[in-house]
Amino acid sequence: MDAPLSIGHGQTNSQPYTVAGMLELLCVHSPHRVLDVGAGSGWTAALLAHLVAPDGQVTAVEIVPELVRFGQDNLDAAGVDVTVEQAADGVLGLPGRGPFDRILVSAEAADLPADLVDQLAPGGVMVIPVDGTMLRVVRQADGVEISRHGRYRFVPLLRTRD
Repeated sequence: MDAPLSIGHGQTNSQPYTVAGMLELLCVHSPHRVLDVGAGSGWTAALLAHLVAPDGQVTAVEIVPELVRFGQDNLDAAGVDVTVEQAADGVLGLPGRGPFDRILVSAEAADLPADLVDQLAPGGVMVIPVDGTMLRVVRQADGVEISRHGRYRFVPLLRTRD
């Protein structure tokens, strides 16, 4: 079924067609270090782990505690070597663990989050829905290059637990 699926707690798995497009924009491969923001069920983290094998690494982060457990349980059951970290209130991503070669954000931000851009390595790529538009953000030595790739709807990117 090519539609978003509810995973509880007001969150969803994105529809497969959308995820495929995001992964193409991300252009992820081994040995990239990848951050998956909004890990939810762990589905995109598992796909990313497959794409960075054998020498890459994926770390997932999720703000909803119940989904941290749910996502980690799913990844463990599938034999995927990815850890789902509990996001700290008020913090996007894992700033102490960067920089990352790739960042995938599976929730919509109102504005491009500078704190996530700061976690990109030079030449790194982030794919993120911002205000209804899918953005591909490439970190350059002198700033960022942003391209737009269509209109999408996502659950909101949360900075704090409800």
